[in-house]
Amino acid sequence: MFRNIRHHMTFGRGVAATFAAIVTLGLGLSVTAADAAFDGRDQQKPKPTIVFVHGGWADSSGWNDEITRLERRGYAVIAPANPLRELASDAAYIRSVLQTISGPIVLVGHSYGGAVITNAAVGVPNVKALVYIAGFAPDRGESLLQLVTMNPGTLIGPATLDTRPYPLAGGWYWNRPVLKKSAFHEAFAADLPLKITDQMQATQRPFSNEAFVSLSGEPAWRTIPSWYQVSTQDNAIPPVTQRFMAQRAHAIVAEVRASHVAMMSQPDETTRLILNAADSIR
Repeated sequence: MFRNIRHHMTFGRGVAATFAAIVTLGLGLSVTAADAAFDGRDQQKPKPTIVFVHGGWADSSGWNDEITRLERRGYAVIAPANPLRELASDAAYIRSVLQTISGPIVLVGHSYGGAVITNAAVGVPNVKALVYIAGFAPDRGESLLQLVTMNPGTLIGPATLDTRPYPLAGGWYWNRPVLKKSAFHEAFAADLPLKITDQMQATQRPFSNEAFVSLSGEPAWRTIPSWYQVSTQDNAIPPVTQRFMAQRAHAIVAEVRASHVAMMSQPDETTRLILNAADSIR
């Protein structure tokens, strides 16, 4: 197949923060750094819609912590299911979702979801910011296969993958790789508890080999401001490759000590980067 397939009531600002902390603790919810940094401007300016796109071997629930934090701050959030079939068709589906949204959009993609947003945002003028969380940011004519093998370091490859056939019309089928249970924790989410990663492995959504080899179209990052969170402990997409893609896209870069799923292990840092992108367009 391939080898080595490789983050309101009017109060003074201080009183408001104290009140919010008391209420939040009273409800048994965690007070995040983003919440502690609450600024009254958030209630005075229109907010963009945040759209999350997950990658392979995952689903939209991976964004739950960010959704909670952003909705608490008054943002509208959508996290559609990525079909995970083939880059052009997956991007077309996400683009159709974007076209139903009025007002500015911050489009966030993780892993393969980064390649999807790179293509989906093209031709959608109200997408004002792209945020990559350990995401692929391909240039025109590049595939995930090319990018993930350009540097050593990935733990994803034939030894860590099984394939499941996906039947198509006419007797054809796609091979859809899934991560083995024995490899899932270390390769994908080494900074999460094993109990959680076992659940993630059991519920993972496979995506087709076509997604790995599909050639990307003209990238949206060429015309849309971008932010990139590099996961420095990533065993799926090597950090050096993430930095290369971020630099090429002229993205604002934040680095976080996290595995491939920084949105789950470091939700405060991930939310902060999304808020920075949102603040730039308001």
